[in-house]
Amino acid sequence: MNTETIGVAPWMALPETQAVIAALEARGFPGCARFVGGCVRNTLMGKPIDDIDIATTLTPDQVIEALGEAGLRAIPTGVDHGTVTAISKGRPYEITTLRRDVSTDGRRAVVSFTQDWDQDAERRDFRFNALYVDIQGRLYDPTGEGVNDAREGRVVFVGDPMTRIREDYLRILRFFRFHAWYGKGEADQKALAACKALKGMVEGRAAERTQKELLKLLAAEDPRGALRLMAATSVLSSILPAVKSLARFEGLMAIETEQLFENDPELRLAALIPDDPKVAQEMAERLRLSNALKERLVEAVGKSPRIVSWMSPRETRRAVYALGLRTFSDRVKLAWAAASRTATTPQWRGLLALGESWTPPAFPLTGEEILKAGVPKGPMVGEVMREVEIWWIDQDFIEDKFSAIERLKAVAQGMAF
Repeated sequence: MNTETIGVAPWMALPETQAVIAALEARGFPGCARFVGGCVRNTLMGKPIDDIDIATTLTPDQVIEALGEAGLRAIPTGVDHGTVTAISKGRPYEITTLRRDVSTDGRRAVVSFTQDWDQDAERRDFRFNALYVDIQGRLYDPTGEGVNDAREGRVVFVGDPMTRIREDYLRILRFFRFHAWYGKGEADQKALAACKALKGMVEGRAAERTQKELLKLLAAEDPRGALRLMAATSVLSSILPAVKSLARFEGLMAIETEQLFENDPELRLAALIPDDPKVAQEMAERLRLSNALKERLVEAVGKSPRIVSWMSPRETRRAVYALGLRTFSDRVKLAWAAASRTATTPQWRGLLALGESWTPPAFPLTGEEILKAGVPKGPMVGEVMREVEIWWIDQDFIEDKFSAIERLKAVAQGMAF
């Protein structure tokens, strides 16, 4: 096992972090608990860390006992798989006993606990995720290449890629996700070949995990390279058969970069879908997306009203009123991405600016006023109100209630009750 030191990173020196390690080592021995995974990888890469994960030779029961003795809260989040979550000063630490795979079926592994750090490393997905560091900052690199991979931006499977993928077929998506976030230069050719060979096994996997991986991938600063590789290996068509082209997605990414728009993984997903609400609905159901995201995608790819760069201010206000600001903004960006003509950039930006600066007024009439005009209770009230609202919109949202009431009277008189 190759070792070197990275020093004590700021997150390692936190009192709450020190308290967790101290509790585990008091129950076991110095070095029985080491940081692992993303916190180590990102520290080597100079990137911010999110979660702090810990691997230990202690069993889950011993971990729970150790935390309790130290006055720390222990949550048995996944005891059967060796995982306990410690809460120290409000911060969660996921602590997992060293494991080895007993059997795998492409979805979940049956594991047994071990005292062997190398065995634990052998079951992990990528070499830069199989790095461990102790509380003194001493780094342990069982594969001998994880440190170099992290520093050079290489995403390489631990051992044989085909074997790693067969253990969990969603590692195919994890490969592209990690390449989008951390990869530099060309992707590992052995990994790509394995992903292509086993792409058919991704279909039908747990939809929730699939959509989670996909949205995380799309949240990367620039996932274009990863999406191109997914398309080239036919992995993309395996999980999203409706995607026929990356052109609009590429256009949206170019706009985001040039205009400094905030990364929006949900809109990026919409950019991959053809302009067909039915297709969007089917894809959302296939991935089991939340109702809110499903609604956003379906509305984003709708065709009416048509969004074009030469819309007048009046037409723009009508569209914002009909769609709502978020859907209007989504459709403008998608239409802009599809057009991909830089000469029209000022017009597209103007549409977005007008939409953001204009607050749609409230319709000036109420149901009570419709009734006062002689319209009987029932469905006719809604019909009359809609008729007057259409007139009001045609008048560019006229701020004149008297005119609206006069129009109401005219509509009411012209309808048979």
